[in-house]
Amino acid sequence: MSPTIRNQAKLAGIALAAAVALTAPVDVAFAQSGHFIDRTVVCADTGTQVACTGKVAGLGGTTFTITVEASGTAMVECTNPGGNVAPGQDTDVDVAGTSGPLATPRNGQFEFMLSTTAPSVPNTPTCPNASWTATVVDVEFGDATLTLFENGNISDTITVPVG
Repeated sequence: MSPTIRNQAKLAGIALAAAVALTAPVDVAFAQSGHFIDRTVVCADTGTQVACTGKVAGLGGTTFTITVEASGTAMVECTNPGGNVAPGQDTDVDVAGTSGPLATPRNGQFEFMLSTTAPSVPNTPTCPNASWTATVVDVEFGDATLTLFENGNISDTITVPVG
């Protein structure tokens, strides 16, 4: 094969590859770099809820959301129809909270304070029967998991002890 034909074959191959690349469907992925500043994240047991504070940095999306989830054992009191209170059966509960979507700050950093909602438990089986009312009076929590979302995509997750 002569050098001219070889060069023409290479050029044809490059042109074909370029044509395929230009007509192929494109999935655009944007890398997220938001993250928790580990040493700043602290979660505390506030009785029946978990309250977390900390800082995220490297935010680059349009919006971001922070969520917190924790599990624990709830101490339950039961109130009968006459108003008398008795201990109920401890039960496992899960709690969660969210910042909701927030606009990304210009500097890409945000200090947060986030709490979970208080858990509720069914009247039975934690109390003697359905006419009794179950009330969670305290929860002993384990670890809390915080997740950072940028534009709806997970950007970072951190697990911290609840103190």
